[in-house]
Amino acid sequence: MTEFPLKVPAIIKGAIFASTLALVVALGACKTAPVAIPQDLDAPSLVLKAQEASDASDYDLSLRYYQALIDRFGDDPANLAAGDYEIAFITYKQGHEAKAKELFTKLLALYDGTGGDAFPERYKVLAQKILAEIH
Repeated sequence: MTEFPLKVPAIIKGAIFASTLALVVALGACKTAPVAIPQDLDAPSLVLKAQEASDASDYDLSLRYYQALIDRFGDDPANLAAGDYEIAFITYKQGHEAKAKELFTKLLALYDGTGGDAFPERYKVLAQKILAEIH
């Protein structure tokens, strides 16, 4: 038996194309825009939001909050150390050990530099422990 190819009228082809296009546009519209980090958040609020995002495994958002902490309040050694440590730690948790090692080493260099005694000791201790695991 000979099979004949199915001929689809142009109007149906057009309808299928339009439906497919509408579906693609609708699915694209479902994407959420990146969360804007409010300018009026103080340092503790940025840390809290970063921790909440990290707890929800939204590491990209968490990293953005910690970077905002550094950008806005990094002149305070405690905020700078906290932000740097947490960014390095999230990087480590994501399995990027080489990058995490670089970030922890950079953090520890702050302690060795001028004014290093102003940085909270806890981040130094934590960074050293994780570096020991990475080696």
